[in-house]
Amino acid sequence: MNVKKIIEIVTNIARPIVEKFNLELVDVDFVKENNEWFLRVFIDKEGGITIDDCTNVSRILSDKLDEVDPISVSYYLEVSSPGINRPLKKEEDFIRFKGRKIKLKLFKEIDDKKIIKGILLGIKENKVIVNLKDKEIEIDFNNISSANLDE
Repeated sequence: MNVKKIIEIVTNIARPIVEKFNLELVDVDFVKENNEWFLRVFIDKEGGITIDDCTNVSRILSDKLDEVDPISVSYYLEVSSPGINRPLKKEEDFIRFKGRKIKLKLFKEIDDKKIIKGILLGIKENKVIVNLKDKEIEIDFNNISSANLDE
């Protein structure tokens, strides 16, 4: 089973459903925990999402997934908010959350660190700019393994 391919297929199925409700598809994750598979779909909107938002997306997405049947194993579908440590995936995320605290995990160390915490200053020319203790650093977007808001 190709998890990456499943995430890609589910993302393509979920995006128009989520956008129909004027929501943003933040992330899709498919993981195995304690011998159970979980398909997690994270949605958001300005001001935060409600239980009704999650329920509406979950019902329609569940029906569409049953119809298309892209996953050959049993799984639990969870639709929820990305939470306060929301992942930053797209360039637009790094623009939208300018001025917020972030945590970056890197593939290659910078100044002997693979984890950087600082204030997001923005993104330019494929580099994320972070204020790290009054020092501005630029991190190549391709060097970031994960990025999250850090409250």
